[in-house]
Amino acid sequence: MQRYKCVISYDGTYFSGYQIQPGKRTVQSEFETVLGKMHKGSHIKISASGRTDAGVHAKGQVIHFDSSLPIPEQKWRIALNSLLPDDISVLSVEKVNPDFHSRFDATGKEYRYFLYLSSNRNPFQRHFASHYPYPLDLDPIKEACQYLLGTHDFSSFCSAKTEIEDKVRTIETIDILEDDGVVTFRFIGNGFLYNMVRILVGTLLEVGSGNRKPEDVKEILAKADRRYAGKTAPAHGLYLWKVFY
Repeated sequence: MQRYKCVISYDGTYFSGYQIQPGKRTVQSEFETVLGKMHKGSHIKISASGRTDAGVHAKGQVIHFDSSLPIPEQKWRIALNSLLPDDISVLSVEKVNPDFHSRFDATGKEYRYFLYLSSNRNPFQRHFASHYPYPLDLDPIKEACQYLLGTHDFSSFCSAKTEIEDKVRTIETIDILEDDGVVTFRFIGNGFLYNMVRILVGTLLEVGSGNRKPEDVKEILAKADRRYAGKTAPAHGLYLWKVFY
């Protein structure tokens, strides 16, 4: 058996998230169905660097799987893409050591959140960026981001549904970029909790709209309680951009 590492991208619009769910279309189920066809009905399980929710996209999700098929490394990508649906694309495939794990070996991730500012809806962006039709001041948002950098307990910025007890994470970089009416929030850290990026964005939007002060973020962190943070931003603006190893 040979272990393979794949970098994949997908449009999350018509998926109920990454992970298999009974009776629902997911990235994992589609990928494993294709591998099953290639392996004459044998179930080949894939493991990912992490889950993405319904509607969330990925530019650089990483998965791994084991196979005994004698397919040359450079032809795996072509073979998979010929069978996968149009909203999943395999960007690269490489052989890795048998002990490589896409999740446990990851040292960090980059997420990006796209927001388009306009009084009018853009039908061509409706699945790929969140529409924000209100005035937004980026300067206080950038100030608030400084309080989020470093190592903190991010309990206030994760879903109450999360089962993970240790909510301490490190955010190394937050960039706020604006180009032609589209604002991009770029987060790089050693790990992110369930809904963490979307709640961070939702809170920062409240700062940028004047409903919170930048320094309020310090108090929200200190409270360690989801009730004190802002709303969860819509899923379709979020992308798992890159996984670091």
